[in-house]
Amino acid sequence: MQLEKGYLYHIYNQGNNQRTLFFKRENYIFLLRKIKIYISPYTDIIAWCLMPNHFHLMVYIREVELAKSNTVTRSHGVTKKRSLNDSIGIMLRSYTRAINKQEGFSGKLFREKTKAECINCHKGIAPSFTTQKGAAKINIQNLERQYPQICFDYIHQNPVKARLVKNEIDWEFSSASDYANLRNGKLVNKEVAAEYIDFQVKE
Repeated sequence: MQLEKGYLYHIYNQGNNQRTLFFKRENYIFLLRKIKIYISPYTDIIAWCLMPNHFHLMVYIREVELAKSNTVTRSHGVTKKRSLNDSIGIMLRSYTRAINKQEGFSGKLFREKTKAECINCHKGIAPSFTTQKGAAKINIQNLERQYPQICFDYIHQNPVKARLVKNEIDWEFSSASDYANLRNGKLVNKEVAAEYIDFQVKE
């Protein structure tokens, strides 16, 4: 993935061969903790949704690389850099190991390549979303300005379109409830989100 600082991205991946990623509630919570550890240091998370066989993140990238300190001896330390790409890979491998151990699986859990689409770049905006039935085209005139809102809404509507719930706020494993003020989630940054999207508080 080619990620650039200062832009919004839609990052997503799914189970290899569309296999299930989450087998119980604790699995969803576990991946959310991993997202906080491995993704949050680089980004402001605008929206997220974990589905039974895939996940979506909408993020504003603050940094594409951060220093990672390793102490070699008491008097000499070595500072290495870790990229956001590397951090995403570490997160997915860590989650895969835990699920493989839990379920008695082996091999890859996720598709090999995590996708990242720039939402507000001047170039490279892809006017489509990948769904279980293929690419869903969108037809709007000003992608750079409107795409963030469309992506935000699309991510939260995923559980409704999959017929898991009737209302987006009923799906526990997305940020829709945070924007509806139904819980005080710590993962999303609403202040940054407000710069790019309009979110209506649902009572």
